[in-house]
Amino acid sequence: MQLLALEQQGPFTVFAPTDAAFAALPEGTVEKLLQPENKAMLVKILTYHVIPGKVSSSQLKSGEVTTVEGSPVTVKVGTDGVMVGNAKVLQANIEATNGIIHGIDKVIMPPMPTK
Repeated sequence: MQLLALEQQGPFTVFAPTDAAFAALPEGTVEKLLQPENKAMLVKILTYHVIPGKVSSSQLKSGEVTTVEGSPVTVKVGTDGVMVGNAKVLQANIEATNGIIHGIDKVIMPPMPTK
């Protein structure tokens, strides 16, 4: 399972939503994702917030980057800051033992397959 990849040494870059970002999700979303039958979806969302390697804010470039989940996410670097998908980086370059964390203001969602 992809979440097992995060148990490796890394390094990883994590785009971590703030508590306010999770609170802004539609009511009941977090509780639904935490149910055992929705584990695969939770793993998909969580690993979509992670990219391989330790990438500081000064190393981020505009374009698509492949996430641990497997889908690309768009990064936009501009004079007004960094966007990852539709989320703005609020706090950059938080050092972690196995990489780096950038705090973001929204939960970013991976592309969902169409039926």
